[in-house]
Amino acid sequence: MLCCREDSALFLCRLCAGFFILGRPEARPYRKEGRNMKKTPFLTLEKAQEIIREIPTPFHIYDEAGIRANARALKAAFAWNPGYREYFAVKATPNPYILQILKEEGCGCDCATYAELLLAEAVGCTGHDVMFSSNVTPVQDMRKAWEMGAYINLDDATFVDFLAKIAGDKMPETVCLRYNPGGSFSLGNTIMDMPRDAKYGMTEDQMAGAINRLMKLGVKHFGIHAFLASNTTANDYYPELASQLFRLAVRLRNATGCHFSFVNLSGGVGVDYRPEQPASDIALIGEGVHMKYDEILAPAGMNDIAIFTELGRFMLAPYGHLISTVLHQKHIYREYVGLDACAANLMRPAMYGAYHHITVLGKEDAPLDHVYDVIGGLCENNDKFAIERSLPEIEIGDILCIHDTGAHGFSMGYNYNGKLRSAEVLLRADGSFQLIRRAETVKDYFATFDCTEFKFPEE
Repeated sequence: MLCCREDSALFLCRLCAGFFILGRPEARPYRKEGRNMKKTPFLTLEKAQEIIREIPTPFHIYDEAGIRANARALKAAFAWNPGYREYFAVKATPNPYILQILKEEGCGCDCATYAELLLAEAVGCTGHDVMFSSNVTPVQDMRKAWEMGAYINLDDATFVDFLAKIAGDKMPETVCLRYNPGGSFSLGNTIMDMPRDAKYGMTEDQMAGAINRLMKLGVKHFGIHAFLASNTTANDYYPELASQLFRLAVRLRNATGCHFSFVNLSGGVGVDYRPEQPASDIALIGEGVHMKYDEILAPAGMNDIAIFTELGRFMLAPYGHLISTVLHQKHIYREYVGLDACAANLMRPAMYGAYHHITVLGKEDAPLDHVYDVIGGLCENNDKFAIERSLPEIEIGDILCIHDTGAHGFSMGYNYNGKLRSAEVLLRADGSFQLIRRAETVKDYFATFDCTEFKFPEE
């Protein structure tokens, strides 16, 4: 789906609308208005211009106040569970300043690779502050997770012996197992995802065998993990997933006699990328999980189980913008607006045909009476942030805000065409701003040729 039309994505959003319930406003960075609903950026044109005088566009910027408010809303939604913990998916926004903010709000780190483990360690997240969920895992990565004392989530039954070879007689007291139920995962008559096609997790029989083997190796406590849908704003996704995992925990406890200490619902709770799309209601979601907990686990005498989540997109996406400057305009069969940002800065529209709302800063209230393709400068025709998008009249030099880039924005960047990764900026709660990652330079781009005889200019 490299260049799908925006109207098809809108159809899919509307198809699922029966599952949506409007979210609470207190942790949201924008408002919704009437028929011409729009998103309001968390920074003004004046603030953007102030930042640009010091940090040239393009750059990603994150809203500290919004991040903290959202983390607190999530924690409140699961306050009924004494052991609840959010493990932020580091892959979504791998920046130590972001991890530090979330750590201060009580979150741990969900890591999948050696580098992500090092990021977590850099901000003081070690031991059970870290959940390590990996597949096709290198020895180096598994050894680092074990050395850190992280919760280790085994993706496959063969990983039991893999971990045992690394740990020897010092197996972790608690080990997590990743579940794949097979088949399709659906809500009502709408299929959310196809677990049978996913490379992750193991069958129930494999989990039972792995648990028996792990108990013989000295493991005392267990966790269950599953990820069955991505970016869904259906408020009954988490409760339905919880129901499946809670029933699985009861069956496995009865079959093996093991003790489960936590159930990890992983990620999948989505955000409303489109202004007309209702948002996830995290309070309603948390209460739905609570009801399933009381219905399934409590009667089985398993009401000491902690609930974990691993949210990335929900935690950060709405609280990040990509700020870019208009460089060129082109008038052929369509009207084109060319930015100094490109798909190397935000891959999702090119890769998935994903919608990201766009605001022309300083023209928030101007009529949307022009239609543009908003494009970057890569030598690929899918390098488009928007296709036939209604926007105000745009002039060269205008500053555009591309919304909801706080997760899977900068992190999915790349260097095609020799494009350099942009800077990252943190808008502090007090209105100040801080550079939290500098932009790449030509020197950075050529750095890995230091093993050759070729010489390149540093700038």
